Amino acid sequence: MATHRKRALVTGGAGLIGSHVADLLQREGWTVRILDNLEPQTHRNGKPAWIANDVEFIEGDLRDRETMTAALDEIDVVFHQAAYGGYMPEIAKYVHVNSFGTAQMLEIIREQKLPIKKILVASSQAVYSEGAATCPEHGLVFPEVRPVEQLQAGDWSVHCPICQAVTESTPTHERAPVGGETVYGLTKVDQEKLTLLWGKQIGIPTVALRYSCTYGPRQSIFNPYTGVIAIFCTRLLNNLPPVFYEDGEQTRDFSFVEDIARANLLAAETDRLDGLPVNVGSGRGVSIREIAGLISDALDIRIPPEAKGEFRPGEMRHLTSGTDRIRAAGYEPQVDLPTGIGRYLDWIRQQGDVRDYFSEAAAILRDKGIVHRAKPAGLRR
Repeated sequence: MATHRKRALVTGGAGLIGSHVADLLQREGWTVRILDNLEPQTHRNGKPAWIANDVEFIEGDLRDRETMTAALDEIDVVFHQAAYGGYMPEIAKYVHVNSFGTAQMLEIIREQKLPIKKILVASSQAVYSEGAATCPEHGLVFPEVRPVEQLQAGDWSVHCPICQAVTESTPTHERAPVGGETVYGLTKVDQEKLTLLWGKQIGIPTVALRYSCTYGPRQSIFNPYTGVIAIFCTRLLNNLPPVFYEDGEQTRDFSFVEDIARANLLAAETDRLDGLPVNVGSGRGVSIREIAGLISDALDIRIPPEAKGEFRPGEMRHLTSGTDRIRAAGYEPQVDLPTGIGRYLDWIRQQGDVRDYFSEAAAILRDKGIVHRAKPAGLRR
């Protein structure tokens, strides 16, 4: 008797993470359908060449009810990667795509009584207000977002919420409070809470994967609002300096995109993560300054970074993913940062004309009040 091939819907399947999820599923014998609206900010040249010919591709907007209903037909597992992301000036579009789009998808599955067996939703480390920290006096604390007034004074430190002492960053586990201090982060909280609550009500397993900073081949070189590694690469290749917000000492946890795809497959195939938010990361914090150095070394282009005292309100200072939960289910990242950056640069070199889109975008972000500058007196440290 022929075994049933699992059928997956990958929303946002033309994008960085979605396309690698789709490729991995195909290699594992799944039948794959992609739904993607080919957002021009990311896909300037239309449907990308990396989408396999034998994948069913639907070009459409997940906010359109008929489109979404058709995409869900005869699907076993939904890998919901589609989202509007980055530091964009829009507010309504974030909410409409991420929050409403997810809510409507869940509503369709329930109303149509579709036989979906599992839903994985792409969440983000952006759901945390600030990374967990250790206070010399009070131990493990969960600081709130740093006040704008503090940042305007050029104080980038994270202070203990109890005694205001300067804290030290420590891995952030899933039990840390979530808030979302940017519009994007807020809609990611919406997406994961809607999906996990709905799953418990309906009895369909759901998992919210909180990705750390994801990078790798296929990360859009056209979108200047997402991906610090992509931005630094395109700046240096155009003989322009990397630009730091704050002082470049903020830290992030970076994951190579193929590792993120493997985490999705694991979460689809195990029941150990069902009903849970799950951090996906390397468990190692790396400073933005170190990232700039790694890229500079790999390209052999030496241009000192610029730090102009600019900052983005609501942005966390430090975030290292606590990964005990997903590691206990069998996850192990396989691509380290230098290797991953090397592979991304190999891909970028094949892309022909690599322009700097950041300069123009940075001006828009300043104009919209998304990027601020510290007061000059506060920069005298």
